[in-house]
Amino acid sequence: MSLFWRIFLLNALVLAVATAVLLWAPVTVSVPILLTEAVVLTGGLIVMLLANAVLLRIGLAPLERLTRMMTTIDLLRPGQRLPVTGHGGIPDLLRTFNEMLDRLEAERSTSNARALSAQEAERRRIAQELHDEVGQSLTAVLLELKRVADRAPEDLLEDLGHAQETTRGSLDEVRRLARRLRPGVLEDLGLVSALTSLATEFSTHTGMTVRRRFPPGLPPLDREVELVLYRVAQEGLTNVARHAEASTAEVSLRRTADCVELRITDDGLGPGIVREGAGIRGMRERALLVGARLSIGPRPGGGTEVLLQVPVDVPSDAPSSGDRTPTGTGDRNE
Repeated sequence: MSLFWRIFLLNALVLAVATAVLLWAPVTVSVPILLTEAVVLTGGLIVMLLANAVLLRIGLAPLERLTRMMTTIDLLRPGQRLPVTGHGGIPDLLRTFNEMLDRLEAERSTSNARALSAQEAERRRIAQELHDEVGQSLTAVLLELKRVADRAPEDLLEDLGHAQETTRGSLDEVRRLARRLRPGVLEDLGLVSALTSLATEFSTHTGMTVRRRFPPGLPPLDREVELVLYRVAQEGLTNVARHAEASTAEVSLRRTADCVELRITDDGLGPGIVREGAGIRGMRERALLVGARLSIGPRPGGGTEVLLQVPVDVPSDAPSSGDRTPTGTGDRNE
């Protein structure tokens, strides 16, 4: 039965009951209407309106749930679906809405994969140009300043020394940017070494204490999964530096029964201080790319906790991927 006929029949039922009451009840209407008759008619009208409102509320409740879902749905948090309940055309409407969400999430995942792949390719290209073009140019400038300083008079040595230090600092910054854009250590030595290097660089650059916990036993991971874990850790530490006002952070990576967990915690202000922006949404998009679960919330004792859970399906005795070198890692703190 369509929604139109359901509403029509509900109203017809209310009117039929009211008509039957008027027909069989010992109630008459005088001209002019007496006060008691006006009270009875007004009470009957109120009862009909209330009955109609209750029946319509029950009949249209699934549509209200659909409206709330449509205003709050977020494709970066997949799996939100409405229960298919009700009668008439309402279950078909809810089922169609859920199928639409399935298609949108699949298309979003595909487009995200293409966009992130193009983004990583562009990062590699920019990092290569920074290293080959800007880095070599600054190195040439630094060597030229050294040759000029060797022949310069005494009163110019201090100025040339400042110019050399500025150029050397710019060269170090270019190299640091190139490493952030293209983590070569991730490709060469593996995820644990890359995260160790990231934490060390972050601590040196910000002055914050960064603890690392990387117990052995990680399963083999795809390059794509390793890159997602690295980028989420990178963005998580960046958010700590920008917003948390923390003095200590911790990066941990461990294996559980069915997934690999990356956890970034800090002792700062906690979540809710800053609105969710492009950085966190980028983390959610990367998590969706590998079917991972990302949660960001308060940390027990204060601060924020970022938890990324990447599902894995490997035998329990599979060899650990960890580093690509034979050196062990264990728990390490900095």
